[in-house]
This record gives sequence, C-alpha cells and structure tokens, in this order.
Amino acid sequence: MRVGLLTSGGDCPGLNAVIRAAVLNGIKTYDFEMVGIRNGWAGLIDKDVVELPRQAVRGLSGTGGTIIGTSRTHPYDTAGGGPENMKRNLEEMGIDAVVAIGGEGTLAGANRLAKDGLPIVGVPKTIDNDLMATDYTFGFDTAVQIATDAMDRLRTTGESHHRCMVAEVMGRHVGWIALHSGMASGAHAILIPEVRTPMSQVAEWVKQVHDKGRSPLVVVAEGFVPEGQDDPLAAAGNAKDGRPRLGGIGDWVARELEEATGVESRATVLGHIQRGGDPSATDRVLSTRFGMQAMKLVAEHRWGQMVAANGTEIISVPMSAALSGLKKVPLARYEEARVLFGR
Repeated sequence: MRVGLLTSGGDCPGLNAVIRAAVLNGIKTYDFEMVGIRNGWAGLIDKDVVELPRQAVRGLSGTGGTIIGTSRTHPYDTAGGGPENMKRNLEEMGIDAVVAIGGEGTLAGANRLAKDGLPIVGVPKTIDNDLMATDYTFGFDTAVQIATDAMDRLRTTGESHHRCMVAEVMGRHVGWIALHSGMASGAHAILIPEVRTPMSQVAEWVKQVHDKGRSPLVVVAEGFVPEGQDDPLAAAGNAKDGRPRLGGIGDWVARELEEATGVESRATVLGHIQRGGDPSATDRVLSTRFGMQAMKLVAEHRWGQMVAANGTEIISVPMSAALSGLKKVPLARYEEARVLFGR
C-alpha cells in the first residue's frame, strides 16, 4: 500500500514527530510505501508529492515545523478540488490512502472527502487545544511552556520598573493557552474569550497587586472580547483565507489599565514565537503515538476515523466527533484560577 501524509492549516510543534512515527511504523510494521503530499490539500490537487523513505525522517521528532509544508487550501472550495478530482489524482499518483494532519478545518474537509468515498484517516492538530473528541492536541504543551518562560522574563523587568506587564498569547476562540500559562507563571489576571471580564475588575486586581509593592502581570488571549464590544480586535485586517488577523488586544488592555489605575503598563505580543521551534518532550511523545496509531487505522481501512487522546490512551473516533463545536474552557476551570487573581 502507498500512503500519503499531508499537513494542513497552521504549523505547530510536533508535526514532524507525527510524520516520523507514521513513516517508521508504516514501513517497519506494515511494509507501506510512504510519501509526503506537499503543502496540504494543494499538493493533492497539484499532484506534488515527495518520497519518504526511512532516512528522510531521521531525527525529526525534536524538530519544529513540517518538512512537507502546509497551507490553508480548502479541498472543495479550490479550483481542481472536489472528490472526483481528488480520486483521479490519487489514482494517477498510485496513492491508496491519505493521512490528513490538521485542525478543525482540515478534519472537516477530510471527513467530507471520506464520506464521498476517499480513503482518508485523520490526526488532530491545534495549538489552541480546542478540538472536541480528544483530551489534548500536540503543540499545546510547547506553546504553554514558551509562553510561561516569556512571562517569567516579563515579571523580572516589570518588578525592576514597578510596571504592570501585559502578555498577549494565542487563543482565537478559546483560552486554554492563556489559562495554563497564566496559572504557571502566577499571573494576577487572566483574560480569555469565554469570559467577558469587565476592565473595572481587571483594574481592581492590578491596583491591589501594585499597592502591595509588586508588579502586576496580566495574561490576555488574542480572542478576548472586552465587555461592551462585539468582536475581538483585528488590527491587521484579514488574512488571505478571509479570517481576521487577531492581535492588538494586549496594547488595548495596557492602555485601559494605565488610564484606570495610573500604573505604568506595557504589553508584549508573543505571536508566532509560541508555535515555532522544537516541541516539548510531552508533545514529542503525543505526536509519536498519534503517528503510529494513524498507521493502524490505515492498515485496518478505517476511513473517516481519526486518532485521539483519552487520558493516557490513544484511541480512534469518527472525525465528525471533532466537529461538534469547540472545546472551550469550562467556567469552573476559570473560577478555579480566579481565586488567585489580584491581592
């Protein structure tokens, strides 16, 4: 069997570890021939593939990014896309199965193609950890570690200058990165998309901390919507795929806090730093287990299924299970952290 791997959507640490594990397990256990489909669905449409022998994936588990490239190309809403074209291209390239590695958009396209008769299985990927049907996704742990390290550094300069430091982290629709990194770094306030926290409350927390001679640290997810506003800030307009380029909420929060409290406030946007570089040990292990399990799904012809984490076990679920909505931070989890804010 000839199996094609593709990575689609935003990059994140752990993609190469999935590729490595899938290639090694596919070749060693099942005698598959492995190929990489370059740049996501675009590679399948353009018939752009690269052979992936064992030597091509040596040492990849600790390397960030993806060696086969990625894009946000949609498998249906693109010239040359659609199930009939995809089937024909797979036949012409001699590819018998596809492993689609990506987030909600990628899995939605893969699930639709599988329903239309294409031999596809999925591997969930999102740095925001917002996919349903899996407890964790790779890239999340690395992002939290990077953000936590950055906040530890912000704390020292904040303390030196008696400033309030605001750290803006990733989190378009959910606040998992903000919550975990904020708790890990001892933040005095955490602002997430799921909770409309009034700025008056944030200012009170900041003032409480500053009045005790300490430097407040505020963590805000990029998708946080301030009370009284309808949409998150997107100062950079829209991306090519039409999605708003979120960003700027950190500066906005810093200005509001300085005006409300009189405490000098500065903002830092961590941005793409959170999803670049080498994956953490936890993400390397999770990615490796995902990649290995994906080959089992292919060997068993379990099209339309994806791998998932259930506690410490790697299981399989229908791809449709990941598409029933976003996995948001429960209010109880936020309230748990809220006890530590201010004072």
